[in-house]
Amino acid sequence: MSKTPVGEVRPSQLLWTYGPGALIDLPNLSVVTMGIDRWELGRCQPIQEARLLTNVRRVLGDQVESLRMPPLTDSDVVDPFSAEALVGVPVKPFPRWMRCVKCGLLSPFDAGLFELKANRYRPERTRFVHKGCTGSRGDQKPRDADAVPARFLLACREGHLDDFPWHWFVHGGPSGCKGTLRFFESGASLQTENLWVRCDSCSAAKSMAQAFGQVGKDNLPGCRGRHPHLNRFEDGCAEVPRAILLGATNGWFPVTLSVLAIPQTGSPLAQFVADGWTFFEDVENAVEAAAVVKTLKKSAQLPGINAFTGDQVWEAIKAHRGGTVGDEELDLKGPEWDVLTSPKPPTDYPHFMSKKADVPAGFEPYLSRVLLLERLREVNALLGFTRVESPNEGGGAERAPRAPIGRTAPNWVPATQVHGEGIFLQFSEDALMNWAMGSGPRAQEAELRRGHRGWRARRGLDPDPGFPGLRFALLHTIAHLLIRELALDCGYNAASIRERVYADTESGKSQAGILIYTAAADSDGTLGGLVELGKPENLRRLLRQALDRAKVCASDPLCAEHNPRTDASLHAASCHACSFVSETSCECGNRYLDRTLVIPTLQVTDAAFFAGL
Repeated sequence: MSKTPVGEVRPSQLLWTYGPGALIDLPNLSVVTMGIDRWELGRCQPIQEARLLTNVRRVLGDQVESLRMPPLTDSDVVDPFSAEALVGVPVKPFPRWMRCVKCGLLSPFDAGLFELKANRYRPERTRFVHKGCTGSRGDQKPRDADAVPARFLLACREGHLDDFPWHWFVHGGPSGCKGTLRFFESGASLQTENLWVRCDSCSAAKSMAQAFGQVGKDNLPGCRGRHPHLNRFEDGCAEVPRAILLGATNGWFPVTLSVLAIPQTGSPLAQFVADGWTFFEDVENAVEAAAVVKTLKKSAQLPGINAFTGDQVWEAIKAHRGGTVGDEELDLKGPEWDVLTSPKPPTDYPHFMSKKADVPAGFEPYLSRVLLLERLREVNALLGFTRVESPNEGGGAERAPRAPIGRTAPNWVPATQVHGEGIFLQFSEDALMNWAMGSGPRAQEAELRRGHRGWRARRGLDPDPGFPGLRFALLHTIAHLLIRELALDCGYNAASIRERVYADTESGKSQAGILIYTAAADSDGTLGGLVELGKPENLRRLLRQALDRAKVCASDPLCAEHNPRTDASLHAASCHACSFVSETSCECGNRYLDRTLVIPTLQVTDAAFFAGL
């Protein structure tokens, strides 16, 4: 594989946007990120988070040994020809088909008609060129012309991705014609009906509009089961492929797990040992423990462990070995809820610092606890990806199949860690129970459930499973309203504030809370602006402002009158003007939202949880 640098992305983007199997649309070419078996493992720094690793193993298997950061360079590289300049994630050009911007020639880049022009000093200028192009009419002086990726691809729900079958499409199926193909425009606009492909030899031509919709199924071949990031074809894919555009959001959806690094032991030292168990599991005595502590201090892989002696660490290791590891079901939020709602929440741990705050005046009937998290850490792991439909598109057991990130069962997975701060609100269980028994909330729950059933039925899924319940819809909406209000005052942009909704009532614990937190890869996530707004006098003002803004939406009466049953949607009185937030902030893609559950609206006045205010 060529060692030509072609661009840069942030480490977090390799988990959420440009992970293995995803297309990176660079200024002059498009590449696909290769599977993790091609990554330079020695450059991928381990991340210690025992709880997340345990849950990853339950999904991918016990062979997973570690969570690791994407490969990073040690410093800013000056010499583009040095070995350090070659550190990064391997990619290859995809799609293979390129188009000349002057003559419209369509051809694979490996057919010899296009040439790669590398630029090590300016990697973003690396591009393909059409050598000796004479223009569309052939009467110009031959000169090199830029070649850009063909903008059409094939993808299926199994996660396969393939080049668009240009010859098949133009000739209406298998054909012996090997003529040169040209891509041209016939109108002023760039709508698909004005984009055409023509064969120079037999003059066959077809509009790209015939590649989409129902007619596209008749003009496209079956799925070949191609995984370009693994250089592999799979046999027997029965999914119907569909044409997608290069750069479209439905080309790659990450399947991830995320946890908050919470204390699960009785002391900070025990937590250190649990978090860094991969470093301590082979230690046999206090001398070896001291040596490991010294190494960790130099490598800064477990900050804070150097405050303890070798003897103390050895005693903690023995205590950890004497404990038992539970085999409970996959539960990411349950342990977090236990810590956040404990009578004496942890106050000063390596990645978790909390402080109790008073409930804002006037909200005592609705809130039972406010906890300010001055320090927290979120760790995310990439398990796989889907195409065409997002991982939570079907919900429950009918989720879209997860495509692999490597050729074999992985023994490590890409992960990122971010630090931040947050505000945790626990709602009164009695208030929620009394509210849910009202006729208004029950009527709104019925409407949301009908929308949920219709939404799933339109996608060929069992209509009943997956509905999160009325409590989740209420807490989810409150979280969105509060995020929008906090973004105006806290100093963070709205996309950097996230939510975590605790609304599980089926595991024997009645959860009822929301965590609003920031998370950034550097110190920007812990500036203190969010915790300051969690103090009673500030939180009271923000909650009242959020509720006041929710009463009337700029899109009312259309927003307030929206019925999820009529269009089989997953939200009721909600829109971008009142309660939607960015996709990076929401847990479930702006679904299951309804302002009428929070505050009386123009359409519904008897379903509001905060009706007393």
